[in-house]
Amino acid sequence: MTRRQKSPLRPLTAEEHQELERLSRALSESATQVARAKVLLAVSQGQSYTAAARTAGRRSGDAVSQLVERFNEIGLAALALRFGGGATVVYQSEQRQHILETVKQLPNLAQTGTATWSLSTLQRYLRSQAGEEFANVSTYTIWQVLHQADYSWQNSRSWCQTGTAKRQRKRGAATVIDPDTEAKKN
Repeated sequence: MTRRQKSPLRPLTAEEHQELERLSRALSESATQVARAKVLLAVSQGQSYTAAARTAGRRSGDAVSQLVERFNEIGLAALALRFGGGATVVYQSEQRQHILETVKQLPNLAQTGTATWSLSTLQRYLRSQAGEEFANVSTYTIWQVLHQADYSWQNSRSWCQTGTAKRQRKRGAATVIDPDTEAKKN
C-alpha cells in the first residue's frame, strides 16, 4: 500500500505540458532534465510517485515528491540543474586574466631562472610578484585556468594556445591556426 502524497502535482498549463513533452524527448538536453520532465509527465497522467520514478529510470519516490513540490512552487525552473556542491571559486575572472597575461609574457631569465614557464615556476612567480591575492595559488589552479583557456603543455616545454603554432617562413615567423581544433579535442 502506498502512502498518501503530501503535495499532489498542480494542474499543468498548456505551455508547461508542451515544454515537458519537448524536454522528455530531447536528445540535446541533460539526462537529468529529461528524466525530471518524464517524471512530471508521468505524475500528471496519474501515476504514483514510485511508478513515475521507475518510468524515468529512477528509484526513489521521495525524490519525485521533492521534485513535484519544487515544481508546484517555481514551475519549469524546477527542472534546471542546481549547484551540486564542490569547492567555491576562489579566483575570479580578474585573477584568471592575470594568470593568462603572465603566461603570455616570456619569463625574465635573470629574475625567474628559467626561459619557459612550468606550473611550478609560474606558481613561484605569481606568489612572489602578484602579491596577497596569489599567496596560496596552487599549481592545480594554474593548470585549470590554462586548460580552460585552451592552453596545453608542448614538447617545447612551454604553454601554447591549443590549435595555434608559430612557423618560420621566408618572410619571418607566422602564426598558423588549425581550423579543426575543436573536432580534434573531442
